[in-house]
Amino acid sequence: MRTAVIISKAILTTLGTWLVPVLAIAAPTLLPARWEYYLISPASVALWMLAMLLGPVVTCWKLRAWIRTVPGDGRGLREQ
Repeated sequence: MRTAVIISKAILTTLGTWLVPVLAIAAPTLLPARWEYYLISPASVALWMLAMLLGPVVTCWKLRAWIRTVPGDGRGLREQ
């Protein structure tokens, strides 16, 4: 059960991290069409792809203490 909770927290962290770049790449569609080329250029798409790959890794590393904590387990943060 402990492993399932840890894996589900990691998956939820990854999905939450992916939500931010997806909204950032979709936001320029609300602006006038002439701005889209400048906001969705090849360089910005490359940075977006980099953020999609590295963002979850950095977020999971930063939140590793929370991911390892299982409510009611008793081990929690004391294992560190």
